[in-house]
Amino acid sequence: MALLAYGINHRTASVDLREKLAFSPERIIQALNDVRDEACLREVAILSTCNRTELYCAAGVEDAGPVLSWLGKHHTMPVEQISRSVYEFWNEAAVRHLMRVASGLDSMVLGEPQILGQLKSAYSLAQEAGTLGPELGRLFQHSFSAAKQVRSRTGIGSNPVSVAFASVKLAKRIFSDLAKTTVLLVGAGETVELLARHLVEQGVKKIIVANRTLSRANAIAEEFKAHAITLSDIPLALPQADIVISSTASPLPILGKGAVEHALKLRKHDPMFMIDIAVPRDIEEEVGELADVYLYTVDDLQQVVEENRKARQDAATEAETLVDSCMQQYMESLKSLDAVDAIRNYREKLEAMRQLELEKALQQLRGGADPEAVVQRMSRTLMNKVMHAPTTGLKQAAESGRSDQIEWAQRLLGVSPPDQPD
Repeated sequence: MALLAYGINHRTASVDLREKLAFSPERIIQALNDVRDEACLREVAILSTCNRTELYCAAGVEDAGPVLSWLGKHHTMPVEQISRSVYEFWNEAAVRHLMRVASGLDSMVLGEPQILGQLKSAYSLAQEAGTLGPELGRLFQHSFSAAKQVRSRTGIGSNPVSVAFASVKLAKRIFSDLAKTTVLLVGAGETVELLARHLVEQGVKKIIVANRTLSRANAIAEEFKAHAITLSDIPLALPQADIVISSTASPLPILGKGAVEHALKLRKHDPMFMIDIAVPRDIEEEVGELADVYLYTVDDLQQVVEENRKARQDAATEAETLVDSCMQQYMESLKSLDAVDAIRNYREKLEAMRQLELEKALQQLRGGADPEAVVQRMSRTLMNKVMHAPTTGLKQAAESGRSDQIEWAQRLLGVSPPDQPD
């Protein structure tokens, strides 16, 4: 059986092509059954995210052509358009690729943890569809284990490499329990949406989203169970905020020293943590002079991000070595499984012989035959049957001059060469 990893990602395909080849969750189960049947695959799983679409397959032969044909047919696209961007990895390379994907080593953001959850979902959907068998089942489980080792034994995921994530990590250092804080997010772009997601993941329950357009603020607020306000309402909301993070495209500051000073008085000078990740700045520089305000700018965070990116790159080198080791262990385990299968098949063959000869012997005994003669006959017949296949093989090896096969057979059968003692 051949293992195949086949697909596209953010390095090989444009956003437009990735969108066209994506699978919606509700369509994946049917797609799994279709590709298994039409491409003559034994097992298959599909991973589809915003950055990649990949098929992991257990195939009978090393030919990705049927998979490519099915992809073109399923998405009604010319295969020539797809083939320019796809990659294919077979067997050992496929194992290594899946382990790298699971560990975040193949992600757009190096070491990001979300991909492991997405892979586990792909695994579960393939299970539900009935297209996941022993080959892919073992491969996915070993890949999950490899990812866990990379997470626990390297620092690849410990340092934030986005300004949004770095902001939340910094807030977590200042507030021991973010769940007890109120956060005011100013703006409603992608960065603010990402900030809201990170904050919710860290346990924050009370978020206020302020934006010039209330409808846009509401869109984010509804997704994260937050409260939406307009920029003009900020003075009323500011005294409630323990954390303020601002990211707008405003050409002029939105928060001045006076407004923050007034909010601090209402808070009885309970400290405020403020992050301005806008360029130009949303928060006046003078706000940082207030005794009870901790103000950070995008430059402060960018330095942290760059340091962390380098730390991740260093950790990635260690992680690649660890993945290679896990891949080698997996390939060795497959060889062991081959031996287990051979032993099981051989045992089943011998058991069938034994049962047949035993039944013959019992019938003879029931017919009144001499017991000693029956046992002698059964043992000779059984020995001759067991010896038939290896004897034939040894004769063929001798006729072909294959002394290496004869020596290997002697070791396998547990007999010594004529010139060596047992």
